[in-house]
Amino acid sequence: RGLGTCNWGQGIPLAGGIILEMTGLDRVVRNEGDTIRVEPGMVIEAVDDAARARGRELRMFPSSKRISTIGGFVGGGHVGIGSVAWGILHDRGNLAALQAISLEETPRIVELRGSEVNLMHHTYGTTGIVTEIELPLAHAQAWREAVVDFEDFMDAARFGHAMASADGLLVKMVAVNAWPYPSYFTPLARFIRDGRHTVHVIVAEPSAVFFEELAAEHNGTIVYQGPEGMGDFGRPLYEFSFGHARFHANKVNPKLLTNIGIFPHNDILGAVGRVYARFRDLGPLRLDFKRMDGQLTCQGAPLFEYQGPEHMARFIEELQSEGVQSANTHTMHVKENGMKPITARERAFRAAMDPHGLCNPGKFEASDVETADIGASLPTTGWHQPALAS
Repeated sequence: RGLGTCNWGQGIPLAGGIILEMTGLDRVVRNEGDTIRVEPGMVIEAVDDAARARGRELRMFPSSKRISTIGGFVGGGHVGIGSVAWGILHDRGNLAALQAISLEETPRIVELRGSEVNLMHHTYGTTGIVTEIELPLAHAQAWREAVVDFEDFMDAARFGHAMASADGLLVKMVAVNAWPYPSYFTPLARFIRDGRHTVHVIVAEPSAVFFEELAAEHNGTIVYQGPEGMGDFGRPLYEFSFGHARFHANKVNPKLLTNIGIFPHNDILGAVGRVYARFRDLGPLRLDFKRMDGQLTCQGAPLFEYQGPEHMARFIEELQSEGVQSANTHTMHVKENGMKPITARERAFRAAMDPHGLCNPGKFEASDVETADIGASLPTTGWHQPALAS
């Protein structure tokens, strides 16, 4: 385990095994050209700082960048700030290499490159011990963060889509928040106007003038903008996106939860409009734009108070009926979570790397344990990239 910042209990043991505390492995192994190779216990912000010291930066990072490890992100995460431009970690080219040690009587050092890196990515530490991670880098930019508010939610959604799909702009984050979700962002309170929907944006300085034009064209008002991470609200704006957004909501109301849906790339705004209209009385919709398998999409779902497993199952089925594929964020199992395809190849690799089942036993799939968590039975479709690209 890294620093324990995950959303779904990826590092919590279910059936014995061992826990390795990895934060002592925190060296930069190599930092040259357009890649950086580091040990898995290095905090992600430190990795990015090392790259930026020579004019490069990470392509993407989670909203927990300041407090989580790069190994935790690669092993348990999938998306982040930067994914609106670069895609998700699973997409070809976003992980350069992984080095790992098998748990055998005579351990092997294994180097994975190319598409083989996905045999270990997002497996919650069940496929061996990752010892080094090599990441591709982008050229560093001066980034501007901004909050834009809107009277009409679909204006906000259309602006977010326009920003995310503008090929000539350098954009790092686009997050759409239906009212009253912005009211949960208490550190941003002085920028939040009652009843207004917001879009959070991070854009490179050379693209800022085009961002301002798009905001005006979509009836938006820029209520805050400034250099990334320099706002007087005490944290970078990206800490109000992805998983961190719900953390802020749960500080206000611990009963609030959601799921993660993927909106169809060829009907993003249509599906967003239908979901917003159908569930607006249940709770506010929140979206993070990203690329996935070569296509622009967005992920998100309404936020609401938990009412029981039957209600959650019905909500998921209704969400999926609007063309939205659902992962299962209410289970701790890799397969049942549905963000990563598990085939015979993945099972064979896991068995070869950990023949005695010592690495996070019970986490790979629900059938590994006698009693799976109740969330594993929710009727989610999982994410199927080919279906999204059809």
